[in-house]
Amino acid sequence: MSFNNTNERSKLAKWLLPLLLVGSAVHAEITLKGAMATDHPGATISRHIYGQFSEHLGASIYDGIWVGPESDIPNVRGIRKDVVAALKDIKVPVVRWPGGCFADEYHWRDGIGPRDQRPVRKNNWWGGGLESNAFGTHEFFDFAQMIGSDAYISVNVASSTPTEMREWIEYLTSDDADTIANQRRANGREEPFKVDFIGIGNESWGCGGTMTPEYYANELRRFSAFFHKNGFGFHDNNDNNALRVASGANNLDTQWTKVVMTNAAMAMDAISLHFYTLFEGDWPKRNEAKATGFSLDQWHEILFQANRMEEVLQAHIEVMDQQDPEKRIGLYVDEWGTWYDVEEGTEPGFLYQQNTLRDALVAATTLNIFHRHTDRVRMANIAQTVNVLQAMLLTDGEKMAKTPTYYVFKMYVPFQDANFIPVDIKVPMIKHKGKRYPAVSVTAATGKDGRIHVGIANLSLDQNYTLELDLGNVLTVTEGTILTHAALDAHNIPGEQEQIMPHVFDAASVVGEHLKASVPSKSVVVLTLQ
Repeated sequence: MSFNNTNERSKLAKWLLPLLLVGSAVHAEITLKGAMATDHPGATISRHIYGQFSEHLGASIYDGIWVGPESDIPNVRGIRKDVVAALKDIKVPVVRWPGGCFADEYHWRDGIGPRDQRPVRKNNWWGGGLESNAFGTHEFFDFAQMIGSDAYISVNVASSTPTEMREWIEYLTSDDADTIANQRRANGREEPFKVDFIGIGNESWGCGGTMTPEYYANELRRFSAFFHKNGFGFHDNNDNNALRVASGANNLDTQWTKVVMTNAAMAMDAISLHFYTLFEGDWPKRNEAKATGFSLDQWHEILFQANRMEEVLQAHIEVMDQQDPEKRIGLYVDEWGTWYDVEEGTEPGFLYQQNTLRDALVAATTLNIFHRHTDRVRMANIAQTVNVLQAMLLTDGEKMAKTPTYYVFKMYVPFQDANFIPVDIKVPMIKHKGKRYPAVSVTAATGKDGRIHVGIANLSLDQNYTLELDLGNVLTVTEGTILTHAALDAHNIPGEQEQIMPHVFDAASVVGEHLKASVPSKSVVVLTLQ
């Protein structure tokens, strides 16, 4: 069944939502008991786990972020005001740019200087359209500063040289009177830019050069030799303080991680990992998966695949622990999210897809998994911020919509830089066509404000659960928020009334030292206790 008609979807929601919230008419509520180790906090959940990824792809940059200073769409120096406001509201900690596959054909000098004099290139990776380079280095850092985000740039390794990388870094970071720093000043930026992370290549096993891990490890060592990171070797007075991010593996390719870390661990501060939630875990099969109007088989398959993030992380972390027992090197999942067939009538190379309640459950489940591995997983960047894949925001001209995934990120803001609290709870498994995945995902942490935050994702289609958690302390529920809907593919459309958004959740209380929360099926709930 499809719910693409807004009016029909709204009528259905008004009829079903009350039933959903008070309990299933089919299945009696099941109680799950567990405990939170509030007296044994774990590692800090890095705020960078809530990072974004924005590539020159489709309408991600142009129309999604950049409309130009002459546009009728409200903007500041060409950057959309509505997008900036929305991203500030979820406290975006870091943005990765300019790619992606685009990065390994990108030459940074194309994107500096007067915009009307910048070269126009062909975007060979994504739809073959024209890249105006109107959004370049200065525009990106302006955008990052507007939303209060750290900057993560990806440098071109596949079709460039260490010299080009070095000169871009000097252009960005030099505070001296060298010619390239003066060129930055002539282009309108007196002070150096703050560059926090630099990726040395992207998907070097694929679109970034189809390299073997042995070959890439040598390239990483070569590029890193000219990185001139401050505090390393002879570079105590250098201006470059960025962390070096190696191009890591795809999915379960632990051999890539092992070889690159064995041969080039000294040349990195972190290594990336890419994992997309694909239909049946297969790239060609993704074209069979729909973002809306999907079958129950596709509902279950996507949630099963999302939960595979756990085994993928564990496999790579095991390899990293063998090579780096001190955990100096971070694991950055700098591309993740759902990947479906594009919306009908859109350019296949633009990767534009809708975003539904199912994507919200994928997001919450994945973030909960990241929390459990935060001693090694120190950054993640969902793909992508606007108008591409599992986006935070969708735009259509001057109109904008916040997606269900956006609202999960907003609900989870208190987990940024919070101290992880282990939760011991046995949950039932959902079984579908020989595959199994957890029906409920729970996370908890002590926030910077001293309050305890609990995130719960109920992935069941029709089973409500009551969670009873031993807190080991006397606390009070001070706030609760829920994201849910009667329609499995509930989504928001730019310019139309929102169909799915968070609401106050009041079905939770503390009795003595026990938290009790009645969590409806297919919902995300966040509670605050103090």
